[in-house]
Amino acid sequence: QVQLVESGGGLVQAGGSLRLSCVASGVTGSISEMGWYRRTPRGQREGHRELVAEIRRAGAATYADSVKGRFTISRDNAKNTVYLQMNSLKPEDTAVYYCRAQRYVGVYPDYDYWGQGTQVTVSS
Repeated sequence: QVQLVESGGGLVQAGGSLRLSCVASGVTGSISEMGWYRRTPRGQREGHRELVAEIRRAGAATYADSVKGRFTISRDNAKNTVYLQMNSLKPEDTAVYYCRAQRYVGVYPDYDYWGQGTQVTVSS
């Protein structure tokens, strides 16, 4: 049974930092991409989840413009774990953060799993 378990969320003041972790267990093969998405209160009403950052197995990373320079994504392939270091947090970063793990075989998707989410709340 595949599980993605996030941890590290919580309440922090604006300007503070948090580090999120996500461990994937029960997956088969090498995870191609791991990423973090978030659903803000507005996104909750609209049913939208936005990309925060994603990282390929070899280490290439992509970030949303809104978090560039503040957030850093990293992964430990041996542990099937992805991290998100969040610095200089802003109230607009308040959201439920979800972990995602995808595997491709060539160009074809093999699997696509999501975690249950962890709440991050930034107070002003």
